Amino acid sequence: MSPRTLQVSLGQHSAAAPGKALNQDFHGAMLPGGALLARKGIALAVADGIGSSPVSQVASAAAVRCFLDDYYATSEAWSVRRAGLRVLAATNAWLHAQDRHSHARLDRDRGHVCTFSALILKDRSLHLFHVGDSRVYRVHAQALEQLTQDHRVNLGDGATLLGRALGAQASVEIDHHCWPAEAGELYLLATDGACAGLDAARVHAALAACEGDDLDAAARQLVAQAQSTPGCADDATVQILRIDALPAATHGSGSLQARREGLALPPALAPRSQFEGFTLVRELHVGPRSHVHLAVDSHSGLQAVIKVPATEMRENAAHLDSFVLEEWVARRVDSPHVIKAFGALQAPARQHLFVALEHVQGQTLAQWMVDHPRPGLDAVRGLVTQLARGLQALHQCEMLHQDLRPENVMIDPQGTVKLIDLGSAWVAGLHDEAAAPGPDTPAGSLQYSAPEYFTGQGGDARSDLFSLAVLCYQMLSGELPYGLQVTRVRHSRDVQALRYESLRTHRPDLPAWVDAVLRKALHPQPHRRQEAVSEFVFDLSAPGEAFTRPRRQPLVQRHPVRFWQACTALLAMALVAQAAWHVLGR
Repeated sequence: MSPRTLQVSLGQHSAAAPGKALNQDFHGAMLPGGALLARKGIALAVADGIGSSPVSQVASAAAVRCFLDDYYATSEAWSVRRAGLRVLAATNAWLHAQDRHSHARLDRDRGHVCTFSALILKDRSLHLFHVGDSRVYRVHAQALEQLTQDHRVNLGDGATLLGRALGAQASVEIDHHCWPAEAGELYLLATDGACAGLDAARVHAALAACEGDDLDAAARQLVAQAQSTPGCADDATVQILRIDALPAATHGSGSLQARREGLALPPALAPRSQFEGFTLVRELHVGPRSHVHLAVDSHSGLQAVIKVPATEMRENAAHLDSFVLEEWVARRVDSPHVIKAFGALQAPARQHLFVALEHVQGQTLAQWMVDHPRPGLDAVRGLVTQLARGLQALHQCEMLHQDLRPENVMIDPQGTVKLIDLGSAWVAGLHDEAAAPGPDTPAGSLQYSAPEYFTGQGGDARSDLFSLAVLCYQMLSGELPYGLQVTRVRHSRDVQALRYESLRTHRPDLPAWVDAVLRKALHPQPHRRQEAVSEFVFDLSAPGEAFTRPRRQPLVQRHPVRFWQACTALLAMALVAQAAWHVLGR
């Protein structure tokens, strides 16, 4: 009878080059069990940092850890190919961003750059992801079959250059291959330092020499042999994967793939009905993109929020792809001020396409503003500080929130502020124009969106800062800083026509420097704002001289009557001069 579970043996070893204290290689593997094994399979990965960089070991470690962590957090609605490529695109964008803010922006050879190779074994298929010059081999009796291509550029005279790697550019092309797996097959992953002198005979000799099934010992022997090869002075890493058993073949996998990895669209949900291990309690929100329900997990008794695609969006493939992104974003971001995904990764496999998030009790910021129509500066500052921390957690992962508004902010009974809607989040590397600085269309409510979204300029972290400043202004005044002007912006000339309404028009009791801080954060031009949300929060607590220095009002504001009298007098003088010139000219 065919075995019903996937079983493998794994061996791995890594060592720094002889005489070196620092190993710039990194490797890792995930061999889960239960539901996670069925949903995501087994994954192993190896990365090699470039020798010219003092931080390449950071890059290689981040690449492997992010890949393994983030792949297993992706939606079941994604195929292995989609999940792997998206995770690597996001990882590449994060690595590249580290260099944009350091000295390495001027010298790629000193940046967060590394090669990367991974194998994922799911069901009865193997998936290969690769960039750079690490290698993946299939081990035959008499030969090693190289399954990867070395991404090196030939410079002539035997010199080569690494042509493709993670972190080197804002976007990167990742090789992906898939083929049927067979029980008994043996695969080997190796960094370039371990490939020296590597051949099938040495691999089989190492396997024969190890006691029992100690594949770690075989990997250790292969690394030692590579580093003893004359001329080898590089870090070396070897991973060995042997497929011991495969699950029984299933039929109809093609049709399941056509239905987004076998996840069906949810049926109509009603209170007290059962759905995917949850008992539905009540409907929380019905919107144009999704329907949100409060539910109770039948296993733990904990409350959860269940989101399903809106009926009118169920045929929109692009929306369904972005819909499942929310739960993955919630798993990637670790902050008390950002909503978390509900349940562990080991939860039973799903049958339907939906998103499960933690339930946050409390009130929305919209309701808080109704209850506090004229709050003190300290109260608002405390809420803004927590919101900023949530945004910072997103920005550190190269993400933008894009839909910061009062309805998407919850305040629990303990006063903790949390962002609850990540459905419009933008993740660097997951879009077609990966090299662009950010999204170029507003995804959230227009009156809270930064002007640059409307002009095609593209958004970045300062766009979230603008939205945060709008919330701060609204909490203090009950009004919007530009009214509805922002929603009418279509061109750059419309941005130039925007007129900020002073906060002190509504709250003359507040210090003038608060208005100055908000005026800067709400500037229509992104480069005129604070650099980051942290700088904005600092200015709200410890304003510098630029904000506290008395600001001389223009004459038109100090003495409007005198201003217009002076304008009229100047105009009259100009007309008289022009008339005199015409008379004398004749």
